[in-house]
Amino acid sequence: MSQAWFSRYAWGVLGWNVLVALWGAYVRATGSGAGCGSHWPTCNGEIIPRSPQVETLIEFTHRATSGLAFLSVLGLFLLALSLYPKGHPVRLGAGLAFLFMVTESLVGASLVLFGWVADNVTPERAVVQMVHLANTYFLLAALALAAWWASGGAPLRLRGQGAVAWALLLGFLALLFLGMSGAVTALGDLLFPVRNTLEALERSLTPGEHFLVRLRVLHPLIAVSVGLYVVFAGFLVAHLRPSPHTRSLAQGLAYLYGIQLLAGLVNVWLKAPVWMQLLHLLLAYAVWLLFLLLAAAALARGARRVELGEGSAEAGRLHQGTGGATWKDYLALTKPRVISLLLLTTLLAMFIAAQGWPGTGLFLAVALGGYMMAGAANAINMVVDRDIDARMRRTAQRPTVTQRISSRDALRFAFALAFGAFLLLWWGANLLAATLALMGLIWYVLVYTLYLKRRTWQNIVIGGAAGAFPPLVGWAAVTGELSLFAWYLFALIFFWTPVHFWALALMIQDDYKAVGVPMLPVVLGERVTVVQIALYAVLTAMISLMPLLLGELGLLYLFFSLALNALLLVKSLALYRQPERRTAVSLYKYSMLYLALLFVAMAVDRVL
Repeated sequence: MSQAWFSRYAWGVLGWNVLVALWGAYVRATGSGAGCGSHWPTCNGEIIPRSPQVETLIEFTHRATSGLAFLSVLGLFLLALSLYPKGHPVRLGAGLAFLFMVTESLVGASLVLFGWVADNVTPERAVVQMVHLANTYFLLAALALAAWWASGGAPLRLRGQGAVAWALLLGFLALLFLGMSGAVTALGDLLFPVRNTLEALERSLTPGEHFLVRLRVLHPLIAVSVGLYVVFAGFLVAHLRPSPHTRSLAQGLAYLYGIQLLAGLVNVWLKAPVWMQLLHLLLAYAVWLLFLLLAAAALARGARRVELGEGSAEAGRLHQGTGGATWKDYLALTKPRVISLLLLTTLLAMFIAAQGWPGTGLFLAVALGGYMMAGAANAINMVVDRDIDARMRRTAQRPTVTQRISSRDALRFAFALAFGAFLLLWWGANLLAATLALMGLIWYVLVYTLYLKRRTWQNIVIGGAAGAFPPLVGWAAVTGELSLFAWYLFALIFFWTPVHFWALALMIQDDYKAVGVPMLPVVLGERVTVVQIALYAVLTAMISLMPLLLGELGLLYLFFSLALNALLLVKSLALYRQPERRTAVSLYKYSMLYLALLFVAMAVDRVL
């Protein structure tokens, strides 16, 4: 057999093992795991069962196809040894595949021999179910790597990858954790069926219910959190390791995960029918394998490491770092002045939601976690924008530009902050608050910094939504949900952002023009900008009054909001009449005070 034929064979073995794994899921979903009794490798004591029942036929078919899968992987391993020289990565992939195939067989046997099938509801079964899922993931990963390398993929280079390697490792762990939680959820759906989604939610929140029932409600939130991170990591890695492969794989991963989330919603809506469970699992396998191939392409020997400045001598000088950074430099990396207003809206949203003091522990956890997540987003932004920051007076002293902190160290710092912030918010508040904070980071880095900022003048309109997530985080931390009032707070900041930022853009439009960033004043001129500012100021004022119509706020807020909005409109009108630096600075500074005082007025009104 030639190496070209081996490559096709390797991809075929991967496809066959995916089908066998799906059939195994069908065995579990139909409750046919005990179809051969407690016998293994025989079926009810026979090599080939006579007069089998439907459950026996299903289970025996799974064992037969698993046997063929074992032989196919063994053949892959032996062929790799004969076709490729010692030290070739294909040998490594095929060897790992055979190892995980052996453990896969042992785990499957233990399920039968210990009776962890059919209606068994013990914790041991849940643990082994998770182990089984993890082993299947590892098996498919090894097969995919063997096929990838056999098709010409370069060997991995793990040293010197810095934050990229850690980001990918965290993505693998997150997907593995998601898959294991999905395995437990599927087991709960089998053993504890429900009539509708409302019943599933009620039982999940009922104290004293079986742990498989109570864990069911967590899986959707875990899926959203992991999906956000995986898509974020995919696009960031594609930016830091640019190639046709990484770009296409990152885009495919984003689309595929969106389909997976939609399939998950349909699965919940239809109360997890068997066919939908299989489709959901197939998509999970596909996401896992696509992320694996993205990692293989990004970590391949010869892949350009952008954060080290490879491929550009000028960029390299902005990446290496001079060392000697102090805590003040790392603090500057988080942009504390920018975060202060975001953090204030987060904490005041907690007072608004709680209608009083939200609790010391919760307050401190959200304050620290919120700062860390926003700081991580700002640090990544500095790495991505280091080239234009070096040419703008306002940003020329940032630590990534002065080279006191290298791009690699900045990314490590950012990922450590983000990971710590997510865990802190989950532990100190709840998973919803942590997920919303992560959504804010991803929106700022992916949507605004990487995609919109250098492409369109609508960058701040759409990308500015990142700054509207903090009040959602504060509200969710207190209530565990998002009410209509919380979304009003989101909308308020969303429409306020263009007023605030375009006033700044008018002040420094020459810098933006010099570096080619298409901010509104640069693209369409000052007159269009001041008109847009005035329109968004009116929209902001209107939205700020909406909670009054619902009876959520009283006269105290009415008085302060009317005064604050009147001054906002007056300053916007002054800028329209005299579009010059003096009036732009006045509006820019007041817009920050406006938002802070408006949130203070809401909090005080709700408390009193």
